[in-house]
Amino acid sequence: MDTLEPMNALESLDEFLGDAEGWLWTWAGMPVVVILGLYFTVRSGAVQLRMIPAMFAAIAQKPQKEKVGKGARRTERTTSLSAFQAFAISAAARVGTGNISGVAGAIFLGGPGAVFWMWVMAIGGGAASFVESTLAQLWKTRAADTYKGGPAFYIARGLGSRGFGAFFAVLFIFCFAFAFTSLQSNTIVDAVTGAVAVYTDPEGLPWLAPVLGVLLALLTAAIIFGGMRRVAAVAQSMVPIMALIYLVLGILIVGMNLGELPRVLSQIVTEAFDPQAVVGGGIGAVIVQGVQRGMLSNEAGMGSVPNVAATASVSHPVKQGLVQTLGVYFDTLLICSITAFIVLFAFPDVSVGGEGLVMVQESLTANLGAWSAVLMALIMFLLAFTSVLGNYSYGEANMHFLTGKRGWHAAFGIAVVLLVLVGAVIDVSLAWTIAGVSMVFIALINLVVIAILFPTALKLLRHYNAQRAEGDDPIFLAEELPEIKNVEVWETSDVADYLADREDAR
Repeated sequence: MDTLEPMNALESLDEFLGDAEGWLWTWAGMPVVVILGLYFTVRSGAVQLRMIPAMFAAIAQKPQKEKVGKGARRTERTTSLSAFQAFAISAAARVGTGNISGVAGAIFLGGPGAVFWMWVMAIGGGAASFVESTLAQLWKTRAADTYKGGPAFYIARGLGSRGFGAFFAVLFIFCFAFAFTSLQSNTIVDAVTGAVAVYTDPEGLPWLAPVLGVLLALLTAAIIFGGMRRVAAVAQSMVPIMALIYLVLGILIVGMNLGELPRVLSQIVTEAFDPQAVVGGGIGAVIVQGVQRGMLSNEAGMGSVPNVAATASVSHPVKQGLVQTLGVYFDTLLICSITAFIVLFAFPDVSVGGEGLVMVQESLTANLGAWSAVLMALIMFLLAFTSVLGNYSYGEANMHFLTGKRGWHAAFGIAVVLLVLVGAVIDVSLAWTIAGVSMVFIALINLVVIAILFPTALKLLRHYNAQRAEGDDPIFLAEELPEIKNVEVWETSDVADYLADREDAR
């Protein structure tokens, strides 16, 4: 009896927090997301749509270089990450298991129409992503191997409240760097166990989870203790591979079911507005599932991506805002859509499918055979492991805000590695729920903050567009907008290469 009481208490807490998360998303999260998404879109002139060509140009920009060493040994090295590396790290964290199990879960709970509202969320959320990443670039700071920045920094410098910034940083580290790290590790073990189950009973392999946990922990340690440059290098390599494998898989299944594609698209659009077709009950359930899962997938406006956006070396803050908006489209309009098509090809009536990942797995095996379970395990490993690296980079930026002491940063890295190990061998149901509630608060705080600071982002956008109108590659110097206070970086030395290139072009 004594053993059952703690278990019942934990189950009750899990249920209570789960209900609280749903209530918060429905009555606070969704209205704020929708209203501010419309506000940012209208005030910026739909920057997330009209500047798509500029997004592709910005992602190709090379990082600034600096001279290091003396005499004959004096060489050049990059001072920070390139725009593409920052994009890759943020994509590594964005494109996670939510793009597969999360999308399938949204369809199961809200019906096919939820996918339509995920698309709408991506377009509206693109404006919020632009604002938060632009602000992160503006108020970034110099660090040993890269720049650092994010919501904690623009709260402290834009709103003038370091204490509130520190509170946000601690909450953020707890949610993303710690809770989600263990959850992603657990997901990897589940995916591998599922692949093993195709060939043998995993119950007869009790050593599998601990061994996987140790291997994942060692692999994580080898990468993160090499610094942010190594994290960036791995993300830059793994994200394209990860995306390519999944896209090829999706294209194969779309090709095999091409005759069904019109039916699937029609189902997504019509059921987005038809309350009778909704599995979860009422059109409100469709919209809530689409908006919530969309935001959890692409993280637009949540305050996570700006931590990586700030690390890039670019000539103008707006450029990284545009790059990260492109990341929202990559995540939702491409990766999530593939998952939706895979599920709806196999389950025209989603009420008869299994929940979440089960529907994806069954659709894959129905189209490609049992071997696809192993391929899915590989995909889930890539998705989850790159999310571990991305979440580490998020947390590391917030650690830099709290303290510059190397000992604390080393302790943070060790904690992340241990959580990868622990997450592989424990039941993390309650951890998922706690992280979900924490994430609602993080998103609400960040959205309100960037709404307050939006006039500054708008001023930067106008500065950027004025230079483009003159035919120049936009470059920002803090002295050009002296009314913006507490800017540390944007001096002549920070954009010297870009200024030299512009002068040479003239």
